[in-house]
Formats: sequence, structure tokens, C-alpha cells
Amino acid sequence: MSQSDRTAAAAVVAHHEQLAAALTRQVAELVEAADIGSLRRTWAVRDELVGWVHTELLPHAYAEEEALYPAAARRPEAKLLVDGMLGEHRAIAELVTELETTPSPVAAAAAARALRAVFEAHLAKENELIVPVLVDAGDVDLAALLAGMHELLGEDGKPAESGCGCGGCGCGGDSSGAAEAPAPALSIDARIDVRELPHAQRHATVLAAVDAVPADGALVLVAPHAPLPLLTEIDRRYSGQFATEWLQDGPDVWQVRLQRAGLSALSGAETRG
Repeated sequence: MSQSDRTAAAAVVAHHEQLAAALTRQVAELVEAADIGSLRRTWAVRDELVGWVHTELLPHAYAEEEALYPAAARRPEAKLLVDGMLGEHRAIAELVTELETTPSPVAAAAAARALRAVFEAHLAKENELIVPVLVDAGDVDLAALLAGMHELLGEDGKPAESGCGCGGCGCGGDSSGAAEAPAPALSIDARIDVRELPHAQRHATVLAAVDAVPADGALVLVAPHAPLPLLTEIDRRYSGQFATEWLQDGPDVWQVRLQRAGLSALSGAETRG
């Protein structure tokens, strides 16, 4: 075990503590606003929490799927654990969608509390199980694996020579770029390759692209890992408007085609809603 690996592991754990503390504070504010019946305050705090989740928590989760989990999954003792952690990422994405879309202050507070509980348990497994497995693995260079990944290391783990310019990575940069990612111009079977985007911009950019897909149109999503939590969020957000077709299932590149239903199908769904 090298000193650089120990330092990288400590930075990951420290960033986990920062994320947990920030989430706990914001959830407490939301619950308090809902308890006193202040709708304006409740929705203001909810919107702030949702913005933080999209620029901090979810990019962290997706960065884990790209950097930490593949390396851990190659260890026989951690393969099933990683599968479970990916399942928890899907659960987190579902809770975020519920928090973002519910019209009920009580339901928003409940979703926020559930999100905090799931995330805290998730971080404990990473700190106590995933990170130690990688630190002890003789064939894994944890420091190199995490080099430059601000979403996983936070401000304290940022290499001195690199400047962040992206939003939502925990390094103190301007977060407006990730939250306001422009929707790219789309045509039928347009493609979006998130491998070319900064981690903190991926989530918002993909959602903007999906939102811009016309009826009967399609978008091919190219990713460096299986984007399961993101697909779960898309399904929840758009209520089954998109059919999913896996075009490439790893091991280095994943491609998913998202086909939007035609106008008649969308009209029928709106009528039923």
C-alpha cells in the first residue's frame, strides 16, 4: 500500500463526509419548512436541494461508476457488493426524481429523508468496504485511478496544477454551467457522447438533450459505463415516453438508444394522465 493510495483514500472519505454533512443540513431545512407549513420556503429549499443534488451528489455517483466500481468489481470478493451499490444508485436516482416532481410538501420531506438515509448507508459501505478493497489491491493504483476526478476527491483532493472551471465538483468553481447546460440541437438518431463532457456537466446535459428529442425521434447515448441510474431517472421523469434499446453493452463503451413515442402515443398518455 503506497502513501499516495492512502492519501487518495483519505481524500475520498473526507469528501464523503462533506457530502453527507451538506445533504443533512439541506434535508433538515426542508423538513423544518414543511413542518411549519411554509409552502414558499418549502419549495425554495427543495429547489436548492435538487440543484445541489444534480451538481454534487449525482455527478459523484456517476464518477464512482466510472472510476471506483469497475476496479472493485474485478475483485472476486467485491463483485456482488458493487452490484448492490449500483442498485443503490438507481434507488437514489428514483428518490431524487420523486423529490423533484412531487406536489406535496409532506411527500417532498419524506423523499428527502429517505434520500439522506440511503445515501448515508451507501457512503458507509464505500468507506468501510469499497475503498479498503481498492487500497489493499496490489494491482490497483488508487491514486492514478482518481487523478483529476474532483467529483470523487472534493476540494482537498484537487491536484494543485489543475484548475476546475466546471461546476458542481466540490472544488469551489462556478456551478452555473452544470445547472444551465444548453440543449444541443437534435435530429433523428442524434448522438450525445458523455465521455467528451466534464463529469459535472454530464447529467444536466443529457437531460436537456433528452428533453429536446421530438416525437418519433431518437437519441443515442454513449457512455463509459452502464448509465443505469440516469436511465431510471429518465423513465421516472418522462413516464414511459422513451423506449430503451441497448446497442453496445461494454466492456469499454456503452451505447443506449432512447426512442421517443410518436405524437399519437404521447397524446394518449396525456389524456390518460
